[in-house]
Amino acid sequence: MQGHHVTMAANGRIVVPSQVRAALGMEKGGTFVMTVSEEGALHFEPLRNVIARVQNEVRGYIPDDVNLVDELSAERRQQAARE
Repeated sequence: MQGHHVTMAANGRIVVPSQVRAALGMEKGGTFVMTVSEEGALHFEPLRNVIARVQNEVRGYIPDDVNLVDELSAERRQQAARE
């Protein structure tokens, strides 16, 4: 993607060019995670992408034969039975 020049308004807002919004799937009212690199670069990523990436990373630690939802449900039933 090519670089774009943007200007910060007096209130701190920056308009993201429409081509960039379209390429990143940015929609009005969307939620994004913004990070700043050590070099001072801003990085915007849709929250849904961050969540998907973390879910994929966590899946690598869970054996294929384990169902976390079933385990949690069983634990909750046991706790409820003790109460």
